[in-house]
Amino acid sequence: MTHLRTKWLGAILGVVTAACTGTVGSTDPGSGSGSDFSGSGSGSGSDMGSGSGSDNGLGDPGTDPEAGVQPTYPTAHPRIYLSANAARLKAALAANRPAAVRLKGLVDSWMTGADIYLFSPINAALMSQLTGNAPYCTKAVATVDANVAADEAKIASGTQPVVAEDSYLKVGDVVGDLALVYDWCFTSVTASQKSRWLAYANQAVWNVWHPGQAKWGSTNMPWTGWATNDPSDNYYYSFMRATMMLGLAAKGEDTQADGWVTQFHDTKIMGQLVPTFNADLVGGGSREGTGYGVAMRNLWSLYDFWKATTGEKLAAKTPHTRSSILSFMHQMVPTLDRVAPTGDLSRDSTAAYFDYHRGYLQELMAIYHNDPLAQRAKTMLDTASLTRMGNSFVAIEDFLYDDDQLTAAPLDLNTTYYAKGIGELYSRSGWDKHATWINMIAGPYTQSHAHQDQGSLMIYKDGWLSYDAVVDSHSGLTQETTAHSLVRIDSGGQPVHQIGDTTSTLAALHKGADYLYSAADLTPAYNGNAVISKVNREIVYLQPNVIVVYDRVNSAAGTQQVWQLATPVQPSISGATATITNAGHTMSVQRLAPSASSSTHSMASESDYAGGYRLDETIAGGNQRYLHVISIDGAATQVSATGDSSVTLTVGGKVTTVAFNHDTVGATLTINGAATTLAPGVDTLAP
Repeated sequence: MTHLRTKWLGAILGVVTAACTGTVGSTDPGSGSGSDFSGSGSGSGSDMGSGSGSDNGLGDPGTDPEAGVQPTYPTAHPRIYLSANAARLKAALAANRPAAVRLKGLVDSWMTGADIYLFSPINAALMSQLTGNAPYCTKAVATVDANVAADEAKIASGTQPVVAEDSYLKVGDVVGDLALVYDWCFTSVTASQKSRWLAYANQAVWNVWHPGQAKWGSTNMPWTGWATNDPSDNYYYSFMRATMMLGLAAKGEDTQADGWVTQFHDTKIMGQLVPTFNADLVGGGSREGTGYGVAMRNLWSLYDFWKATTGEKLAAKTPHTRSSILSFMHQMVPTLDRVAPTGDLSRDSTAAYFDYHRGYLQELMAIYHNDPLAQRAKTMLDTASLTRMGNSFVAIEDFLYDDDQLTAAPLDLNTTYYAKGIGELYSRSGWDKHATWINMIAGPYTQSHAHQDQGSLMIYKDGWLSYDAVVDSHSGLTQETTAHSLVRIDSGGQPVHQIGDTTSTLAALHKGADYLYSAADLTPAYNGNAVISKVNREIVYLQPNVIVVYDRVNSAAGTQQVWQLATPVQPSISGATATITNAGHTMSVQRLAPSASSSTHSMASESDYAGGYRLDETIAGGNQRYLHVISIDGAATQVSATGDSSVTLTVGGKVTTVAFNHDTVGATLTINGAATTLAPGVDTLAP
């Protein structure tokens, strides 16, 4: 298992995480981990956004008034972005706003020779446009020209240029920056440089979209075409940046530019990305998880730059864009210093809130400046652990998206959100920083950076009580079922894998004043494996601090079932109760059924882990039922079971009985004598 290194797509677009991603089943040209899957992702259905309660104005805003605006293409340089934003950015510089002062200081240091990690020449090109200082462009042009010359030398020698490395991951950075400097410093670029730059950039972009015919100079250099037809993959946004920026910058001056604009807009955005997102990504977010999925910020930036240049709002072509504000805000844990750790996390296995998360949200806020949802997002952005970009190479984003006209509004979002397209259910007891937060996963498993985590449960209160063990891994790539809080089935002494190109289903979702109920059928994740005939998980979350978990699992004779809970600290086991103490809170896990053997497994006993533990409750295979009450800080008292499917407990002074159907999805919830039938069916909930 190889620890993958992050790659970068330039200062504006930020990061595209390394190791190719894509639909499970493609041949990954990078290194990674996980099973060899086949197939591609799918998913559809109406938008099942989440939340309930009174209308707070955050629901579907209806038809965006800008949605029908058609693109117009400027002819005078600078063309890209600045006609709509130069006055605002110049005013920020004149007013010495902190983000403006910081960026200008960095550019000035770079001009005098400072070596700033991954600092892009577009920073200087931008500053030249805003200040009228020509030397900024002089150095920006020289830097791009030197990069082009270095790759020209490689091409002349018959070797692969930098722009083609790692399956053209860098093309968005290299060609995108070239195009912006070409446009923003047009009068400083000589005719010879323009000719060489465009020839080089055109060949790079042509090679991206014609992988089998790719060549450099007289040398054929075909490549796999990884992710060129997968808009859910982070590589795709690099390809799109190169194509869009080159087409806009050279339109009317180069014979291939119109073709690149058509490729970007008609073929890829409207013909591929929009229908894919509308079918697969209902509710926002990315199936790659929160590590690689943050690369979607690169797409938000393309939307923003396209609109500022052409007037057309591509973000309005799919509800996925706006929904991603909601999915991201629910992925942020209450302490606002980390996100839900789902999928591969190669850059930082702890999922700490970072520059890229900040950029993801502030770019969406810029796109939806007049939407009340942006006001709620601003509250989160302003109170999160990172209040400005920590790295100098992305300081430009704080400058571009510094919005002093957007006012913050209280976080009055619903406490529950269901992102159907990525199969994630989030709920919290409130929007304060000490709230309890839970997550259950049940949905499509179709991307190579996703994990075998269908049915897993995570719990957070001031810190992790139950998590994805990837947090304590060295690689950030622990995909196996053994790393997650679910019921594992072993056959022949080995865990049965969850299989790519499968879709588990959320069979029920209902929310009331005192509870959240969800039920998931996870059987499809095992793709018809003969030893597994049923895997269901149902939860009743009795806010704020009690979760009743019920599992129906039926596996063949000779198999073994292990009810797992991954946790950062070692559980203390006493009989059928395990206790986890972390971050100032104590969580008890009381097993009411079945009779099983409880033990703890140290994740550090495996080479990829620095720490972490797993509570294992082991029983022979068969048609089993698991009934657990999880209680934080003693919130559940007087707990007693009736059989293996019903429990009565006292929560907040209320006598509560949860009686699950033994064989089919559904339950009855009785609180102080008032009974509610929890039947199959997924409610459409307000934001």
